[in-house]
Amino acid sequence: MTPTPAHEVSGAINALIHGRHQQPHDLLGQHLEDGGLRIRAMRPMAASVRVRFADGEELALEHEAEGVWSAVRPGTTETMDYRLLVDWGDGYEHVQDDPYRFAPTLGEVDLHLVGEGRHEQLWTVLGARVHEYPGPLGAVRGTSFAVWAPRAKAVRVVGDFNGWDGRIHPMRLIGSSGVWELFVPGVGAGATYKYEIRGADDIVRTKADPMARRTEEPPRTGSVVDEARHTWRDDEWMARRAESNPHTGPMSVYEVHLGSWRQGLTYRELAEHLVNYVVDLGFTHVEFLPVMEHPYGPSWGYQVTGYYAPTSRFGTPDDFKYLVDTLHQAGIGVILDWVPGHFPRDEWALARFDGLPLYEHPDPRRGDQPDWGTHIFDFGRLEVRNFLVANALYWLEEFHVDGLRVDAVASMLYLDYSRKDGEWLPNVHGGREHLEAIGLLQETNATAYKRVPGIVTIAEESTSWPGVTRATSEGGLGFGLKWNMGWMNDSLRYLGEEPYHRQHHHGLLTFALMYAFSENYVLPISHDEVVHGKGSLVNKAPGNRTDQLATVRAFLAYMWAHPGKQLLFMGCEFAQPSEWADGKSLDWWLLDQPAHYRVHNLVKELNRVYREHPALWALDSQPAGFEWLDADDNGGNTYSFVRFAEPSRQGGDVVACVVNFGGDAKEWLRVGVPSGGQWKVVLDTSGYDQHGTPSQADLVLDAVEEPWNSQPWHVVVRLAGLTALYLAPVVEEGGEDAHDAADATEDTTEEPVAEPAPTRPPAPQQSVRDDVPAPGTASKMRHRTVTIPTPAIEEQER
Repeated sequence: MTPTPAHEVSGAINALIHGRHQQPHDLLGQHLEDGGLRIRAMRPMAASVRVRFADGEELALEHEAEGVWSAVRPGTTETMDYRLLVDWGDGYEHVQDDPYRFAPTLGEVDLHLVGEGRHEQLWTVLGARVHEYPGPLGAVRGTSFAVWAPRAKAVRVVGDFNGWDGRIHPMRLIGSSGVWELFVPGVGAGATYKYEIRGADDIVRTKADPMARRTEEPPRTGSVVDEARHTWRDDEWMARRAESNPHTGPMSVYEVHLGSWRQGLTYRELAEHLVNYVVDLGFTHVEFLPVMEHPYGPSWGYQVTGYYAPTSRFGTPDDFKYLVDTLHQAGIGVILDWVPGHFPRDEWALARFDGLPLYEHPDPRRGDQPDWGTHIFDFGRLEVRNFLVANALYWLEEFHVDGLRVDAVASMLYLDYSRKDGEWLPNVHGGREHLEAIGLLQETNATAYKRVPGIVTIAEESTSWPGVTRATSEGGLGFGLKWNMGWMNDSLRYLGEEPYHRQHHHGLLTFALMYAFSENYVLPISHDEVVHGKGSLVNKAPGNRTDQLATVRAFLAYMWAHPGKQLLFMGCEFAQPSEWADGKSLDWWLLDQPAHYRVHNLVKELNRVYREHPALWALDSQPAGFEWLDADDNGGNTYSFVRFAEPSRQGGDVVACVVNFGGDAKEWLRVGVPSGGQWKVVLDTSGYDQHGTPSQADLVLDAVEEPWNSQPWHVVVRLAGLTALYLAPVVEEGGEDAHDAADATEDTTEEPVAEPAPTRPPAPQQSVRDDVPAPGTASKMRHRTVTIPTPAIEEQER
């Protein structure tokens, strides 16, 4: 090869030093020339530079210009391993490796997939990845940096390993891929870095890595090299997950904001305190508000700057894996909030990444989100779609999470979302549907369900968009579940009415059954409903505190029995009266108050009953799993229905639910049941009122063969005001449910047989009082057969 002319070398060095060179490997490193092997290295401010080859020969380099050193080893006809010996003026020669002697760390197939937007494991080729290469002079360990910036004029990696001096590590552009790459020897896990990008507008910006798997703790914004070392111990969970169907299984979700559940806890500390608490309460899943890195804490994680990095506020990525692993080993699934709809404008992050709109749509009518002051992704750009689809897979595969709840789906589906006429750009057909965003959601869901069996994707979608949970092959969006925002709004509106006035709003609760099986639903009482002046769940109910707590207990029982999965935000499980505030811990001292501790124990009991009765979850999305007993008792403010576990309703588990949202008791209330024999009260929320009516929990009733509520049989129960009851057939198992004939005429007003208080949960801050009386449904009463005098039955419509 003919040597490069001196004037060209001089021009290349000048471009290199001033951050304008796209192919530094063409100049630096080792190159065969007609006269031998040329070594050229850039070591600004070095006093001298020598090179030592694998065969032991050494050669002094001469300073060419601007810190670039060069020499030719004559007679050499092949490249070889070598090291640089650099004297920085301290009298010592420092042995260093040369980044520019290495071939690209991305293969042709990877680059092809990146270019087509089809690299499903994008995180394995972009970002910062620790590598080790063998060689004649010994193994070389370092970090490969790769970033997509297709219109950049030049990119340099800067960090604590080079004094944040961009001259030292310019990157190369690989072909037409738009990917810039450099392997830097000696850089390992924990190193902090960014990219110095000369944009298409010729302005140099220092940017965090979009694919960084770890970041500095905010408010610092550097990316951090990470090397996974966690050893997973959830094999049993993962094997079971791959064979399960979460859409037809039990799912009661505890929604958590990690920073305020109990302030100051790390991921590893949460793996003890939070896990124990959730296990004790009996939830099947936790859902975390976004854990992806975000600079502004009060955004709760919904303004993401580091899509591939768990927030460093609570520890490292391995620490977060430890939390997920511990939850799995305890039998708890993990769902993460995911925000693909928009991202913040911070200049050091994704915005105008290569000097022009790249991740965001260039037209502000599609690229700006007016509600949140953020940018909207350019969903039609293949590489951007790849970035998002791979990101979903990253959390499912690398962190073993069991599901993603996609935030603000409605804002993605409609081009005119929160926009006035003239402020939005129609699609190619002139419509308001965001076709590219729809394609992204479909691709994400289809790919996730294909690659990771047993997971679930959940849409927070607040409109009547059809087919949110329909398969993509049938034209749907492909989600597994959808938040039922209509149910939430109607239910909370009903809850806020005075009991006397609820008769005029009866349809707010029955209306949900008009569409309950049109999608696969989650019933959400989420963080959004207990913040920003909306008041806490308990304070949405009218009346004194006793009535408010009774209303919440009845409402939670109604919610757990209603078709759909359940989601409850932290603090609601013990009826915290104050609104949620992200800047402080939950009011854990309330667990010292018997009234609030009883709500906590009711949630625990609801989850126990729920898990034990497939009727409450097996057919959530099928009409065969639900039947009204009485949907029209608006005058009495009562609702009654029955849930089935089998589509045929022949055999299988059955649970009847009766809820009284009125203030008056129903002393003797007929409830229709689909079969004869004995029925047991498996839940009575009145037992959780310290001064209320004695609980009927575990009371066994003989069904009367007389039609009622369109059922062939009925039982008679007492239903206190603001109370819910569950009833289930008695299943004989080795005589366990046999009852004493001597109790046949026992008065139902008998006080329950008291047992010791249930084991208290590991409260995060305050110890729970030992003197709290045991709630009625937690005590194991003797089974009793009760005969109710017919004249005492309160008249009601059949």
